[in-house]
Amino acid sequence: MQPKQTIVHLPVYQPGKPIEEVKRELGLTEVIKLASNENPFGSSPKAREAIEAELSNISLYPDGGAVQLTEAVAEYLGVETNQIIFGAGSDEVILMLARAFLVQGDETVMATHTFPQYKHNCQIEGAVSIEVPLKDGTHDLEGMLAAITDRTKIVWICNPNNPTGTMNTDAEIKAFLAQVPPHVLVVLDEAYCEYNTTDEFPDSIELIGQYQNVIALRTFSKIYGLASLRIGYGVGHPDVIRSINQVREPFNTTRFAQAAALAAIKDQDFIKSCREANTAGLLYLTKQFELLDLQAFPAHGNFIMVDVGRPAGAVFDGLLRNGIIVRGGHLLDFPTSIRVTIGSQEQNEKFITALTKVLADVPVQV
Repeated sequence: MQPKQTIVHLPVYQPGKPIEEVKRELGLTEVIKLASNENPFGSSPKAREAIEAELSNISLYPDGGAVQLTEAVAEYLGVETNQIIFGAGSDEVILMLARAFLVQGDETVMATHTFPQYKHNCQIEGAVSIEVPLKDGTHDLEGMLAAITDRTKIVWICNPNNPTGTMNTDAEIKAFLAQVPPHVLVVLDEAYCEYNTTDEFPDSIELIGQYQNVIALRTFSKIYGLASLRIGYGVGHPDVIRSINQVREPFNTTRFAQAAALAAIKDQDFIKSCREANTAGLLYLTKQFELLDLQAFPAHGNFIMVDVGRPAGAVFDGLLRNGIIVRGGHLLDFPTSIRVTIGSQEQNEKFITALTKVLADVPVQV
């Protein structure tokens, strides 16, 4: 049995270490996971209630069209229902985009470094990934524009960018879109957009009304705290959404996910509280990094990437032994940096205590 040639050399996605595995391996009783950008404050209590109400329907298929949830999200965003498609996390929407629009030999433009699932899914379809280096940790939109050719089908912009946490502004995105050929689909992946507290973040819903070749991706995994349920969505022109729907698997989101997301989007007070707590945590960590004389990228999501000036693998291992799981930059092609999720204030303080200890033990990279 031989797999298709486009996947033979693909790496397998490596998630962050699970808490229980770290406890077992290192004999720890307390482990704090700040590696996967999960919401440390959980999810809306209303989402839990919605899940419990669905338990009696566990033997029934979900609504294949997610009709109620689609209506609620469309009303919240101020778009039509035929402009929305749901997936098992926004990463399934990425998969469906590649499946719907890319064939062998097509080109697709993305940053280096950014969310790896863009390249992964494009390679599966046999497309050629043109990668444009980041500029100061942020998408180089001029460079990406210059990389577009007649063979380009999709451009991917992760905003805020993962793993750097940086942001392209509304003015930058508008200037970029004004020059992108209409045959090129621009994907604005906004998994962390709800954490934004600036007035410079792009209004992607407005842009979708102006450009038929723009689609925004969002998720219930991050600020909504529903990561385990795997539900996200795309918003775009009806024609684009219809094309994606043509490759969507039936019943691709669960009853529990739909019910929880429906309840969660109606509880914006919870979202507001999470955003405020995240902002406070981000300010705290930024200040602590300054006191430690460490340089961090300006962060606009619920995580921050900081250059620790030492081999990232050694710092990662040191933190692990102290019961703190982060994302090591050595796995992300940032050899002296770590990416850390913003936790609760207690978690943030424990992380800084552990980091200070580890930095004293690990020699500075010369």
